[in-house]
Amino acid sequence: MHYTPPHASWVNQVELFFSILQRKVITNGNFASREDLIAKLLAFIAEYDQKARPFRWTYAADPLVA
Repeated sequence: MHYTPPHASWVNQVELFFSILQRKVITNGNFASREDLIAKLLAFIAEYDQKARPFRWTYAADPLVA
């Protein structure tokens, strides 16, 4: 049996957020300057915070079949 460190679930959430940020803002982005990039990042974060909703975790702890 392998026990995941208690902080790992938070790390996964941070990685998920940065993945979304990269796909929605950075990849294929066109930035006139560093300030433009910062402004677009902050605008995305503000919009993301307004739209974010909790989700229901549905994993039942049954073994995953590979």
